[in-house]
Amino acid sequence: MKHPFALLFLSGALAIAPVTARSAALEDMIRSNYAQMQTFSAEFDQTLIHKESGSVEKRHGKLLFKKPLRIRWQTQKPHEELLIVTDSDIWNYLPDEKIAYRYQTTIIKGSSSIIQVITGQAVLTKDFDVKMAGLENGMQKLLLYPKEPSTQLVEAQIWVEPGTGYIRRGRSVDFYGNTNEISFTKFSPNAELRDGDLRFTPPKGTEVEDRRKDMEKALFN
Repeated sequence: MKHPFALLFLSGALAIAPVTARSAALEDMIRSNYAQMQTFSAEFDQTLIHKESGSVEKRHGKLLFKKPLRIRWQTQKPHEELLIVTDSDIWNYLPDEKIAYRYQTTIIKGSSSIIQVITGQAVLTKDFDVKMAGLENGMQKLLLYPKEPSTQLVEAQIWVEPGTGYIRRGRSVDFYGNTNEISFTKFSPNAELRDGDLRFTPPKGTEVEDRRKDMEKALFN
């Protein structure tokens, strides 16, 4: 099963420019605008491509975000799936299977996490080598190479609106060549969110698998 918190993001030959005053200015705009933004809501299209099998999975849903890192990631099509990131844990709920998985937030913390990037919380130059890759469909494309690559992330790209500094699209590539791409079809900064949208209580009859200890062993052994 693919978990959505593995978030995001291939391209052919590109004219790549190193970090310049222009790219630094763009990164400053991104950082400044997201520093002022407390919440946002977005509708997304997601495409996951498994390199070995060639399978392609398309999803559609809605994302709610609130600082410092509270998230509601709700896939609506083709199958319902809910990801809730709270201050203390992560819930992944599959209503069709009546099962909920519980994880610790350690797995997405750190500014090199792609979910930190797509929500505008990462300081890009801290954990990535950043290169400009020109305009694509009116948006500035940036290539991100982790200074310390992981199995989950070896490279990423983001597309930014030049006038606003908002990240509207992102793509990640893992060690195995699988890609995960997100495009925000609607984006509303400083949206009014309800606290209940960012909490999760397993519905009655839901089987709960607590994987916090397993994740701790995986991270520290």
